[in-house]
Amino acid sequence: MVNSSQSPLSTKLDLANRLFFRLYQCANMLHKTGSRAVEAEGLTTQQWAVLGALSREKAEGGMSMGDLAKYLMVSRQNLSGLISRMERDGHVAIAPDGRDRRSRLVSMTESGRHVWHVLAQPKIQAYYEDILGDFSVNDVTHTLHYLLKILENMQRLDTDWVNGGNEAETPADQGGA
Repeated sequence: MVNSSQSPLSTKLDLANRLFFRLYQCANMLHKTGSRAVEAEGLTTQQWAVLGALSREKAEGGMSMGDLAKYLMVSRQNLSGLISRMERDGHVAIAPDGRDRRSRLVSMTESGRHVWHVLAQPKIQAYYEDILGDFSVNDVTHTLHYLLKILENMQRLDTDWVNGGNEAETPADQGGA
């Protein structure tokens, strides 16, 4: 419960702390329970995300490592190790980009497509139903809307920090709450 004697700024900061802690917990539980959902296919949630990204129509011809890292919002270093393991397991292939020799394209192999479409998708859909079964379409739509707003603000902040500022503005710097 929020203390009614708190200032609006204090209340918002308390709620923000609770919200971001819950997001942190959700991310950890997604990794734990999501990986369990697809472990029989030899996948983790990170590999699930890679295969999901590569399964999109836009990625039919493959994706550069840089574009894939940007799309998944991970560092190239973290993605590189993950892709190496997935290549070893036969889920993805890496080839030079015909348009840019310095770039490498990652694409799903036939084996990766089979794992993704035939083996993993039914389990992923069951996982979604287990997690969101008591959510209405409206609930999911609203949740997605607010998560996208948070993500856009985080991306803006990240861009601001990369482009020279390394301290976030506080509400006081912005002229109040």
